[in-house]
Amino acid sequence: MARKDQKLEHLSKVPMFSALNQNELRTLGRLSDEISVREGKVLCEEGTEGHEFYLVLGGEALVKKGKKTVATLKPGSFFGELSILDGGVRSATVVAGTDCELLIIGQREFSGVLRELPNFSRKLLASLAARLRESDAKAIRFSN
Repeated sequence: MARKDQKLEHLSKVPMFSALNQNELRTLGRLSDEISVREGKVLCEEGTEGHEFYLVLGGEALVKKGKKTVATLKPGSFFGELSILDGGVRSATVVAGTDCELLIIGQREFSGVLRELPNFSRKLLASLAARLRESDAKAIRFSN
């Protein structure tokens, strides 16, 4: 039971899912898979289509643009959130920097949640709009 609660706690901290209530988080958690990967495993590759969202539960993953490491993802970090929405190409390669525990939500499962929980769609749109506003505000500050 503690592991299930931990999974929901991690999901609730993802900005895109932060407005969900416990029942909605449980539904999302139920449709996710936990996997273990070994150090060096390529999780997604820059320029390829993406269909999964990843949440790091344990270990570290490295984000690479070309051959350069641009970020280290630790437990609680996530990537691929846009891919479950649009299936677009990955903007970076992510490699397991250590052995990792990951939570994965596929695009098909996520679409099912949107159909099953209509309120979730509205919360998701509001959350994404807030992130877009924040990003716009940062861009304006940097351009001045």
